[in-house]
Amino acid sequence: MDGTTYGALGQPGVGFLMAIIVGAIAGWLAEKFTRSDHGLLMNIVMGVIGAIVANFLLRLLGIGPAYGFLGNLIAATVGAILVITIYRAIAGRHQPYQ
Repeated sequence: MDGTTYGALGQPGVGFLMAIIVGAIAGWLAEKFTRSDHGLLMNIVMGVIGAIVANFLLRLLGIGPAYGFLGNLIAATVGAILVITIYRAIAGRHQPYQ
């Protein structure tokens, strides 16, 4: 690491409340894109996990973490979609598309 202290979502300056808000919105968007049916709590969890995964992958690619509300929202949404897709592939449980 570069010595920077990272907050929630792996971002400097992102607090716990903002992580919950971004996680809820990103989880809801990922739910809509993947045609899943989760509750609010699972949307928050998926959004936060998605943000962590996406920011980790961005750092691995040498791009660096996403910044700002919109950057975090996009990264968290893409990460949550990735997490849901990988979970479905591993679990072998495919929900029918409606």
